[in-house]
Amino acid sequence: MRKLCLGTVGVLSMTLLIASVALLVARVLQKAVELQVRQQTVLKNGTEFFEMWEEPPPPVYMQFYFFNLTNPLEVVQGEPPIVRQVGPYTYREHRLHVNVHFLDNGTKVSSLNPKTYFFEPEMSVGDPEAHLIRTINMPALVAMNMATATPMRLPAEILLILFDENLFTTRTVHELLWGYTDKLLSALHKFRPSIDPDFGFFKKMNGSDDGEYVVLSGEKNYLDFTKIVKWRGKDSLDWWTSPTCNMINGTDGDTFHPLIDTGETIYVFSSDFCRSMYLTFQKYVTVEGISAYRFSPPETLFANASVNPDNAGFCVPAGNCLGAGLLNISACNQGAPIFLSPPHFYLSDDKYVQDIDGMHPNQEEHETYVDINPLTGVLVRAARRLQINTYVEKLPDFIQTGNIKTMFLPVFYINESVVLDKASVAKLKTVLLETAVMTSVPYIIMALGILFGALFVALVCKPFRAREEASEDERAPLIRTS
Repeated sequence: MRKLCLGTVGVLSMTLLIASVALLVARVLQKAVELQVRQQTVLKNGTEFFEMWEEPPPPVYMQFYFFNLTNPLEVVQGEPPIVRQVGPYTYREHRLHVNVHFLDNGTKVSSLNPKTYFFEPEMSVGDPEAHLIRTINMPALVAMNMATATPMRLPAEILLILFDENLFTTRTVHELLWGYTDKLLSALHKFRPSIDPDFGFFKKMNGSDDGEYVVLSGEKNYLDFTKIVKWRGKDSLDWWTSPTCNMINGTDGDTFHPLIDTGETIYVFSSDFCRSMYLTFQKYVTVEGISAYRFSPPETLFANASVNPDNAGFCVPAGNCLGAGLLNISACNQGAPIFLSPPHFYLSDDKYVQDIDGMHPNQEEHETYVDINPLTGVLVRAARRLQINTYVEKLPDFIQTGNIKTMFLPVFYINESVVLDKASVAKLKTVLLETAVMTSVPYIIMALGILFGALFVALVCKPFRAREEASEDERAPLIRTS
């Protein structure tokens, strides 16, 4: 009976050890988990992924930080501008996918992605309809740039004087963001109806969409999940992202998807500023107890064309390239001299920082990043940070520019952020726990095999110890007493 027990324990131990090693080598359970994730990564009616894509649960916040100019008269006379940051003015973004249609047997999905902004007073420094900001007079600047060296120069100058328009203006935060009727633009509109009499950096963007998106559903290949193939009827195969802020994708074979690794490149498309950004792995982080990979833009993203030839397209006109940190997007804004940079010229040429009194770049506040759980591909936290700057210079034909120095003047910067809500965190933790338990099975089997192996050795060795002790007792000398 004892031999039978020993044999059973030994065989069980060896079987468990062999099975655990086989499972680990073949990665059977890991592959099963990966297969399940891939099968779920598809846009289909009635699925959880589709619901998250159609109406993203985490709140997205858009925070605006304005640069208030404190010495406008001195700047026109040639002195450096002194700006003071004012903000944040926080708005909660409500994003939906509407007019959803499945195309090509469910392999593609078309939709509109309207955004509505709701002001959040508890997360803001004050009332945007009451707070005044002194900044560049963009309508006047555009009019001067358009009229320079053209027959429109004199009429433009007359209108500027007539309406008492200067290079700088004072407006409320609400007006600068969402629009106001400008006297100069209204007058120009009478002569050229194509000119909009209203101006605002986010004019007509509240409650509107930015055009139709056509994305791949992932039905054929989970790597293509929500990959944008068309935007506004045009192919966009080389710059795209999922506008939901739940899943972000890559391109050129570096698709961002579930089961992500640190070698991925992530491409983020911003229709707001006609710009795509790519992000690379930076470090490991933890968000609400969930492990994640942090991706952020490399320094080459905003490098000049001599360092990064891919940025040559932002040299407008051709060959007119800027220093590191600035990208010319004036072509996307009807010729308005608008340039993008990281906030406070972070990762930019030091010259741009030194030109403006009030710039204090730092990584913690001004870096763009996304934190992604590598198994599920869920974005757990992200921040997109971009600064809007305008190019100003002395225009001899217009007295409003005086003797101003040539510079890139910051207007405001945006911090668009998202963090998983509590319900999504709890759901994701449940999924990760179930996955961890499933993938730990081989190690549990191995531990049981080692335990039974130790028991087998103990049972085998016990009789030998007993015999040795008996032999020692037999060899012990007799103790005699007198």
